Amino acid sequence: MRLRITTTVAVLVALALAGAGLSFFLIEDRRIDTERVAAIEQELAEFRQFAAAPGPFSQPDPATGERRTGIADLLWGYVESNVPTDDELLVGWWDDRLQVRPGTGEGRDAAVTEAEAFSDTVRPLVASGGSTTVEVAGEPLFLTVQPATATDAAGVVEGGALVVVTFTDVAEQQLAETVRTYAIVASIALLLVVGAAAWQSGRLLRPLRVLRRNAEEIGETDLSRRVPETGNDDITALTRTVNGMLARLENAFAAQRRFLDDAGHELKTPLTIVRGHLELLETDSPDAAQTRDLVLDEVDRMARLVGDLLLLAKSDRPDFLRTAPTDLGDLALDVLAKARALGDRTWTLDVPDPAAGSAGAVVEADPQRLTQALLQLCDNAVKHTRPGDEVAVGYDVPSPGTVRLWVRDTGPGVPEADRDLVFERFGRSRVPDGDEGFGLGLSIVAAIVQAHGGTVAVEQADPPGARFVVTLPESG
Repeated sequence: MRLRITTTVAVLVALALAGAGLSFFLIEDRRIDTERVAAIEQELAEFRQFAAAPGPFSQPDPATGERRTGIADLLWGYVESNVPTDDELLVGWWDDRLQVRPGTGEGRDAAVTEAEAFSDTVRPLVASGGSTTVEVAGEPLFLTVQPATATDAAGVVEGGALVVVTFTDVAEQQLAETVRTYAIVASIALLLVVGAAAWQSGRLLRPLRVLRRNAEEIGETDLSRRVPETGNDDITALTRTVNGMLARLENAFAAQRRFLDDAGHELKTPLTIVRGHLELLETDSPDAAQTRDLVLDEVDRMARLVGDLLLLAKSDRPDFLRTAPTDLGDLALDVLAKARALGDRTWTLDVPDPAAGSAGAVVEADPQRLTQALLQLCDNAVKHTRPGDEVAVGYDVPSPGTVRLWVRDTGPGVPEADRDLVFERFGRSRVPDGDEGFGLGLSIVAAIVQAHGGTVAVEQADPPGARFVVTLPESG
């Protein structure tokens, strides 16, 4: 979450800064163009005003006393009376060539005005005037030509033009330097904002990390712990809600535990009393003895039913399992040794393939509950086989992180239509087999396996028969 918040802030700030920089560049670029056009128009307006009113070119020459007239004096007078900016150059043109320009004739100005491309560009515009962009001597230029006429001393009208040369790279370089400076400042600002966002999001999310850490430390058998509440914000409200939920869960589990204990006591006690009195009951006739034995058998069945139902109810409790590292090989051998007392069958162990890495497999599980489940499967196999039939217990590791345990028999098997039904409470196969159980044995197996986070299924075995497979995650 902290990374997502920081990344989101970084992207938004970067987009905002980039958008601001782009807007600044476009606005400044347009402003430069506008100011360039305005400066040229102002220069031309001053030239027209200079040419229309008596100016320096029409005044007597201080050295000779003669009046200066004609296009040469007009252009010389205007060019010499103006001081152009760094990106501007004023030149005079008459007699089909450049005649006057300020400066010493050296440097960039000279390189531009002495180039043939400059004259070739200006010449077509002298008569009509106009503007154009051109690159001369490696310099990008914006040329504006203003035609002009003047009458010399003999009364002859002479034509020429004032050429305003603007070096466009000067303003563009300044804009580029400004944008470069903005990019550096924006990058530093972005780093500062991202750092501040990372720090602030970490500070704001710290209570959530504490909440998660404490919630993980609350064990399944210890619901009495609570998450510390600090502050007065939404996260504190969430913490308070979680603590309230834990309190309700603790009360619910405690109430369920008390109910199961009370129900078990109240149900088992009458059955025990009835059984005790029946055993002490003296019978003189064979019919009475037969009736007593029948009632005792039913009492045993009811006691077993109550025990199974209580076990299923307890399977949902958080303290149902007590997990520990469990070696599958030792577990299978222990189950096989205990199962031999269930019936006269050919008991075997399906030894896993050592090349598959199944030997010595260890799983985090409750060994007693797994033993109970496998013995229940073995008892179920005994009920559906005959003396001498084979019943096998096996295990393997089909893939990393997964283990399997199974009980296989050579009985009639389970019809495919009943393979899900047999794991339901009171669910039984529709194939007649003489089993007088309640249909809770396999549901107990399913409850134990589900408590371990695994699955149980029945499949056709090879050789023919049923194979009940328990699949568990290796972490338990």
